[in-house]
Amino acid sequence: MRTSSKRRDYHKYCWKKGELLAAALQSAAVTGFLAVFFYRSFWAAIPLSAAGMLFFRSLGQKKAKRAREELTVQFKECILSVSAALRAGYSPENAFLESRTDMLVLYGEGSMICQELEIIRKGLVMNIPLEEQLSDLADRSGSSEIAQFSSVLSIAKKNGGDLPKMIRTSSELIGRRIAVRQEMKTLLSGRQMEQNIMKLMPFVVSFYISVSSPGYFDVLYHNLQGIAVMTLCLAVYLGACAAGELVMKKVLTDGFV
Repeated sequence: MRTSSKRRDYHKYCWKKGELLAAALQSAAVTGFLAVFFYRSFWAAIPLSAAGMLFFRSLGQKKAKRAREELTVQFKECILSVSAALRAGYSPENAFLESRTDMLVLYGEGSMICQELEIIRKGLVMNIPLEEQLSDLADRSGSSEIAQFSSVLSIAKKNGGDLPKMIRTSSELIGRRIAVRQEMKTLLSGRQMEQNIMKLMPFVVSFYISVSSPGYFDVLYHNLQGIAVMTLCLAVYLGACAAGELVMKKVLTDGFV
């Protein structure tokens, strides 16, 4: 299997085969459900397609975030291998090249870290400094851990110092940050489950009322007043969902930045 040498922007998710279709179908299903629930009209799906597009975008953002987190974990293992190679007498450049062998065993040739190490190898052949390439990776990934390591390596190479010790210390700090992140996710998983249940509750309650009292909501459909009320309800619901996501994101971000 050949790896791509294209520099990847980890802020955007590269959809795999089948994933794009599945995400599009999910977005269409969400749009159709909202149209039927709030307006009892498939024609409403046309203006509501904007909500479907936002849902599709959120799926891509979540996948991109998971990819960045996975890359950070893989990078931590990479610099542990680099640290071992430095202690064995390798230069920083050769230590990164040597670490690719370990990453192939751990993650496989198609992994993000192996692709990035291949880009670094080609860059070194073209005489692009290692620290410049790591700085570029930090920018593309948005990872504060990779940016921190890039700065440490750049300062150490310019001013001199015990590179193996500095890299080992840096890898330990990155490891702690990742551990804190995972612990916070575990603690918040219950809250996220509650949040997902609360997102479904309005539909569950409305369905129960519709079944137990047929025609109860008929006054809200196919008239201007009802459309206005349901549009307001939809706006409040989407706003509450967005606010909940922002709160969870802020808690995770403030927890380890």
